Amino acid sequence: MKHERKLRVMVAKPGLDGHDRGARIIARAYRDAGFEVVYTGLHQTPEEIVEAAIQEDVDMLGLSSLAGAHMYLFPRVIELLKDKGAEDIVVCGGGIIPDEDIPRLKDAGVREIFTPGTPLDEITAWVKEHVHPRD
Repeated sequence: MKHERKLRVMVAKPGLDGHDRGARIIARAYRDAGFEVVYTGLHQTPEEIVEAAIQEDVDMLGLSSLAGAHMYLFPRVIELLKDKGAEDIVVCGGGIIPDEDIPRLKDAGVREIFTPGTPLDEITAWVKEHVHPRD
């Protein structure tokens, strides 16, 4: 019987957004759901986030933005992952994301967007269903 390793997820705060309460809450929910969790802290550049995601060998990268720069930062992270050959890392986003931006973010490669008020168990269930350990 093959033992599947725990999912490794990274929660990252790109850009100048200084509010991380939601990111810390989701990181704890991921931990409580049985995932291995890495939290990058505040004020990370897309380059720093991608480098950390590759070094930590994560399966999923959850980006949190409350400062309105998501239309640049999220696609930039995806672009850098592709440049580094790590496009198999699933990228999700959360935070204050206007409804009209969600389809454009998904077109850019963000797999799912979770906005404020999304139940934590709904988020962790989505991850369990859609994210699998990378080889």
